[in-house]
Amino acid sequence: MTKIAKGKILLYYNPYSGNGMFKNNLDHIIDRCQDAGYQVMPVRVNKGKQIEKVLSNIDENEYSRIIACGGDGTLNICVNTMIRHDIHLPMAILPAGTANDFAYYFELPSDIDKALDIALGNKTTKADVGTVNGKCFINVAAMGAMVDVSQKTDPALKNAIGPLAYYLKGASELTQVHPIKVKLTTSDKVYDEEIYFMTVCNGESAGGFRKLSPHSMMNDGLLDVVAFRKMPIIEFAPLLFEVLNGRHPQNKNVLYFQTDSLIIEADENMPTDIDGENGEELPLHFGMLKRRLDIFVDHNTWRFD
Repeated sequence: MTKIAKGKILLYYNPYSGNGMFKNNLDHIIDRCQDAGYQVMPVRVNKGKQIEKVLSNIDENEYSRIIACGGDGTLNICVNTMIRHDIHLPMAILPAGTANDFAYYFELPSDIDKALDIALGNKTTKADVGTVNGKCFINVAAMGAMVDVSQKTDPALKNAIGPLAYYLKGASELTQVHPIKVKLTTSDKVYDEEIYFMTVCNGESAGGFRKLSPHSMMNDGLLDVVAFRKMPIIEFAPLLFEVLNGRHPQNKNVLYFQTDSLIIEADENMPTDIDGENGEELPLHFGMLKRRLDIFVDHNTWRFD
C-alpha cells in the first residue's frame, strides 16, 4: 500500500471514450473530489499534447494522485507520459471505454460512485508496464491479420454494443486471413512459426475476450505470449469457444509461453496494435518495467499485492 497524502488531484479524462459517460458526470466527479478535501486540475485528452505539457512541468509533491477516466487507449497515453517524465504518482481509474481491459483486471466497477470510492481511497497495488520499441503498454500488444478487426470496427458500433462488435467484425474477416511467418526470440529460446494472430499480454483480457491470457499476472514481471498458429479454417470455430473459456493455452494450434523479453521478426509487414490503438512497425522489441505503477483498488475485494 502506498502512503497517500492530501493535496491536488490531476483528473485526466477523455470525453469521447465509450458512451461519453464522463462528460455527463464531470461536475459530479469534481464535487466528490472537493468534498474529500482535494483541489482538482482537469486535463482534457487532446492527442496527448496537454498531458505532456502538464506532466513535464508538474511539482509531484503538490499532488496526491492522478485519476484517469477513459478506456485503455486513454490510460496508455497517461502512463506513457508519466513514465517519460519519471512521474511516480499513484493512478486511479474511472473506466469509461468500450472494453476497459486494464480496469477489468483490477476488478474496478463501472458504476461512477463506486469507482470514485476506490479512486479517493488509500489502497493501492503494484502493476508492471510492458515496453515495445521504446513505448509503453499497460495491457496488451497484438499483431497479425486479426488486428485489423479492432481498427476497422465502427466506433459507433463499439459504443452501442460493446465487445460484441469485435466478435461480429472478426467473424466477417475469417475467410480473408492468411498466416504470416514469424521469428520469436527470447533470452533462452527461438521459435519459428506461421501464425494468424498473436498477443503479448500484461493483463488477462483484450477486446472483450476476458480470458485471452488466463495465466497473466500484472505484477509478476513477465509477459504472456499467445500465438494462434496456422490451422485449417474449420478449426477456428472450436478454438474460439476455447478462447472464450480460457482453455486455449493447451490447444495444439496455440503457442503459449512467458518471458520478460521478446523480439518479433517477420517475413512481411503485419498490422500491430497497442492497447487498442495503432502500434509500432516490425521488428518489435519487448521488455518489462517491473511493478512500475501504483493502482488504486478496492480494499474490501483486492487480495493481491
